[in-house]
Amino acid sequence: MPALAHELLTRYCNALNERDSRACLALLSDDVLLDINQGPREQGRQAFAEYLQRMQRCYRESLDDLQILTEPSGRRAACEFTLSGEYLATDDGLPDACGQSYRLNAATFFEIRDGKICRVSQHFNLPDWLAQVDY
Repeated sequence: MPALAHELLTRYCNALNERDSRACLALLSDDVLLDINQGPREQGRQAFAEYLQRMQRCYRESLDDLQILTEPSGRRAACEFTLSGEYLATDDGLPDACGQSYRLNAATFFEIRDGKICRVSQHFNLPDWLAQVDY
């Protein structure tokens, strides 16, 4: 089971790095939960699709130095990575975007059910990100 979880999350992270929303969404359960860092919980594949669309409009990011950790049942896992990005378009409630670059440590926690990702919980240091983009 841990090997299947590892492979699933590798595919998920690769899809994010390739900006391939379709491939990413195919790995999610219909009722997926998304816990956005410092934001609300959203539910469902459609909400996740809208989130990905906003992210791709506002940010160009890559998950570098990826480490995937799984627990023995394969139902829970985590990815730790360096988030490298460029702030392309102003996101709601955040500083104005003008192509600022940023780099910070981040992690995402996952729940997996029936071979699909059913929860994605993102965590990064928002004050660090703000300090890097808010000139």
